[in-house]
Amino acid sequence: MNIKKHCVAMILAGGQGSRLYALTQGIAKPAVPFGGKYRIIDFPLSNCINSGIDTVGVLTQYQPLELNEYIGNGGPWDLDRASGGVFVLPPYQKSSGSDWYTGTANAIYQNLRFIDRYDPDYVVILSGDHIYKMDYSKMLEFHKKKDADCTIAVLEVSREEASRFGIMSALEDGKIYEFEEKPKEPKSLLASMGIYIFSTGVLRKYLQADEEDPASSKDFGKNIIPAMLAAGSSLYAYPYTGYWKDVGTIGSLWEANMDLLDPSVPLDLGSSELRIYGRNTAHPPQYVGPAAQIQNSIIPEGAVVDGMVDFAVLFGDVKVAKDAVVRDSIVFPGTVIESGAVVEYSIIAENCVIGAGAKIGSRPEDTMDKENWGIAVIGNNVKVGAGATVPAKVIVDKDIQGVAEI
Repeated sequence: MNIKKHCVAMILAGGQGSRLYALTQGIAKPAVPFGGKYRIIDFPLSNCINSGIDTVGVLTQYQPLELNEYIGNGGPWDLDRASGGVFVLPPYQKSSGSDWYTGTANAIYQNLRFIDRYDPDYVVILSGDHIYKMDYSKMLEFHKKKDADCTIAVLEVSREEASRFGIMSALEDGKIYEFEEKPKEPKSLLASMGIYIFSTGVLRKYLQADEEDPASSKDFGKNIIPAMLAAGSSLYAYPYTGYWKDVGTIGSLWEANMDLLDPSVPLDLGSSELRIYGRNTAHPPQYVGPAAQIQNSIIPEGAVVDGMVDFAVLFGDVKVAKDAVVRDSIVFPGTVIESGAVVEYSIIAENCVIGAGAKIGSRPEDTMDKENWGIAVIGNNVKVGAGATVPAKVIVDKDIQGVAEI
């Protein structure tokens, strides 16, 4: 028998992450490595336990194997509980047929039985692919104080960015009176962070009505929130002022990792308050060779550096050989950078080999065509031959020799 919970969390972690291209060909986006020893899913899971939420459903769909294995029994996040804990929730066969999750709202609808097991007063709905630290208990207190049906965390963005988000217009007390999904001409700069708190009965009512609407795309931003506003429900915007980044693109993932190296960016993963936890497998200490040069970089346990590493984020089991250079780049676990190879402004995925003398990526000032400059990407398990070249912005997902095509 399950104990009643005051609040449960549901993490939407089933997205394909198609804008990350080769980095998510074999894994779900929330399982992508981040910050030297974490994965993206560590952020919402850590936020939940830091907020006193000990019952969490993780809704998976696309390439879930590595994500499921990583979450395990939830021990690293103190979510291995006798009552509650963390649960991986894939789509499943039902007597009336089976369906993939067809949208964010449909994913939660298909798991109402899981929510019912704990009879919570409130449900927190989160995205599994954002980098930020947040105490949801403060947002829940705001929700209760306002007697809201739904509270949405919002971040003030620039006018140039606003068209990428769901944008809310709110009164001084936070009450939302208008919502537009990715407007071309935004009327406000308050962007939805994809963090919702619902009173459970209200959530059930609108999910059921939405499921019965054949014209709906089964999405919170496109359907549920507009329907609630139209019906006069009480929606409030909860202001957030800390670091937050959607790492859904190659550029934003690279930027978020580089932000860890900038002391002016407020993203301390190991701080005692709202610490980020992860399943960090045992490694020997990092090894730094006598000829190595390291500057302003993350070099975690298990990494071996004999070459130059400058403004880079390495993971465990990465090897940088003598005379190799890694600069302004991210190198995922298990990758080997051989002697004389140069990696600049790149993301190198897991278990790759960058051959001796290979050249991956380039610095912006080294590229004549600035409009087409970007981060070079090497996908999982790729071998780049000795002396091969991968230009800026090129994404490689299979073994190569010579020059990769743009």
